Amino acid sequence: MAALTTLGWRERVALPDLGIAGLKAKLDTGARSSALHVDALEAFRRDGAQWLRFEVSSGRRRLRSWAAEAPVVDRRVVTDTGGHRCERWFIRSTVSLAGEAFPIDISLTDRRHMLFPMLLGRTAIAGRFVIDPRLSYTQPRVSRAVTDTP
Repeated sequence: MAALTTLGWRERVALPDLGIAGLKAKLDTGARSSALHVDALEAFRRDGAQWLRFEVSSGRRRLRSWAAEAPVVDRRVVTDTGGHRCERWFIRSTVSLAGEAFPIDISLTDRRHMLFPMLLGRTAIAGRFVIDPRLSYTQPRVSRAVTDTP
């Protein structure tokens, strides 16, 4: 078995299915699922299926934002870091990190008061990476040109 890539507790990721690159993410082995901060979330139907339309911003200063749409995978109850339970929409998207691209389920939520717009949980990390909490941003920045077009 090949050695797993060691990453830091924070890294930059891309979500090419959504046209998003260079998004700061916290890699959190204590969180089961992954979460993405979204603004202006709107549910709609397309060809008989439930879809979501939303906006993603690059962080607190909103230096960059992306409009995106994705089909709904699920809607389920999630317990946040404060122990509060709430129902969230889930989508599936490819995440690119450390030269790997793989599909993950992502809950869409309001993370405006968090330092990172994306949280990558242990379900996405397990078996792929080792997290060293002493490290940060171990990977080179993801090229925007590769992911800007849907």
